[in-house]
Amino acid sequence: MPDRFAFSGAKQLLRLLDAVMAIGSELSLSAALRRITHTAAELVDAKYAALGVLDASGTMLAEFITVGLSDEETARIGALPDGHGILGLLIVEPKPLRLPDLHQHPDSFGFPPGHPPMTSFLGVPILLRGKVFGNLYLTDKHDGLVFTDVDQELAVGLAAAAGLAIENARLNEQARTSTLLDERERIARDLHDDVIQRLFATGLSLQAAAQMVKEPVAVERIMRAVDDLDTSIRQVRSTIFELHHRFSGLPSLRSDILDVCTEATRALGFEPRCEIGGPIDSTVSEAMHGHILLCLREALSNVARHANATRVDVSVTSEGNVLTLRVEDDGTGYSHDSTRSSSGLANMRTRAAALGGSFTINGQPGGGTLVVWEAPVGGLAPSSDVRDAAPLSADGTAQERNA
Repeated sequence: MPDRFAFSGAKQLLRLLDAVMAIGSELSLSAALRRITHTAAELVDAKYAALGVLDASGTMLAEFITVGLSDEETARIGALPDGHGILGLLIVEPKPLRLPDLHQHPDSFGFPPGHPPMTSFLGVPILLRGKVFGNLYLTDKHDGLVFTDVDQELAVGLAAAAGLAIENARLNEQARTSTLLDERERIARDLHDDVIQRLFATGLSLQAAAQMVKEPVAVERIMRAVDDLDTSIRQVRSTIFELHHRFSGLPSLRSDILDVCTEATRALGFEPRCEIGGPIDSTVSEAMHGHILLCLREALSNVARHANATRVDVSVTSEGNVLTLRVEDDGTGYSHDSTRSSSGLANMRTRAAALGGSFTINGQPGGGTLVVWEAPVGGLAPSSDVRDAAPLSADGTAQERNA
């Protein structure tokens, strides 16, 4: 009997060592996180596994990686959790948590519609240099039994190794980023010293040529070409600003805007066209970052729910000291006696006013609606954090993220 127990223990130890070697081989942070989640599920024979990464405040989940759910199940569930209910217990008190039936716990929120049933639960925190980076969540063993003491010890051991693997992946990405930034700096110099100067010189030449041409049609075409060159110069300058931008731990507003537009594709039935101009990453504050994303989501949500549109154009520009968001659709139009999404529009107006800006929404003469939200980039923001805006569901409504 002791020999059998010793053999079983040695086998479990070998499984843990194999798991540690597997997650330690990843050099990309995203790949390391996904490998850790897969490995955790295999190590304790869990049907479902997830890795939740905490946000900068350490109070909410900013990223949620899942294993065991099909694409169809993930789509039915909709918005990912942000750290309430059982998932929030490990955030508040970062220590292993094992439950035979998570539904019996007083903090259980239940699951959203479309979520597969889950019963037994095992959660362990992942620490980086003594601080909580995220949590591993495991549910439902394949054999139908509850998680054991051994399962918990294996998960805790894997979480300790995961912290080292994540740190290694981060250092590797920082080294790659340093090389990338040097290359970006070189490209920015070339764009400024060569491309912009050539475009500017060409524009001046065309303007001079227009003064020597007597045919009005030819003059008009030349001036249109000059306007196109001016637009190109602005776009190149915007690119230079972004190439110069150094990430300081804050998300890129440009990337987040593009993500919101992509995210809205399912609700709209098509992807919005998006144009971004000016140094939005280097001039827009973190607080305004959250405001602009919430207002963009609300505007796109209104289009998805009410406009019956086939096209949406999104424009975000930073010129001088003003950040401007424009969302224009070709849908059924908007009238000021409409009651549609009144609370959402009121929120957009309030956010603009709090920052010293303005908000307008008007129907267009040829059909469709134009939303314009703008504020000075140095405006004062309310103290509430608005970054954790809920994404759009398939019907265009904003989803609350529960777990």
